[in-house]
Amino acid sequence: MSYYPPPPSYPEQPGQPHHSWQAPPPPPVPPADPRREIRTLSAAYQRLRRVASLTALGYFVLFLLLSAYLPGLMTTKITGGLTIALMLGLIQLPVTLIAVAAYEKSARRRVDPLAEAVRLQADPTTEGARR
Repeated sequence: MSYYPPPPSYPEQPGQPHHSWQAPPPPPVPPADPRREIRTLSAAYQRLRRVASLTALGYFVLFLLLSAYLPGLMTTKITGGLTIALMLGLIQLPVTLIAVAAYEKSARRRVDPLAEAVRLQADPTTEGARR
């Protein structure tokens, strides 16, 4: 019996005992289910679209509803010629830009890694080409 582990040229036998000086064997990797990953990617992308769309469109629908059903409130002057309706209309652009920025940030953080994993699973040869 030797005090040294076998040289790397010898393949490790599955029935060999594991010694404390050896690195633990890696856990078995279960085969990935491509349908599950695609469903996860689709759900993440769908949620992202809903949140961004409802943010931008929801604000606009709120503006329209206030204009239709509360015209007295919308014509209330804030200062000089600035009314509440004009102020809410001017705020629409920053709200839309914030929704777009949040969409992009969330897509890069949550959806893009899932898409990259699905892409690599479909064609593992493109791993280095994407970077």
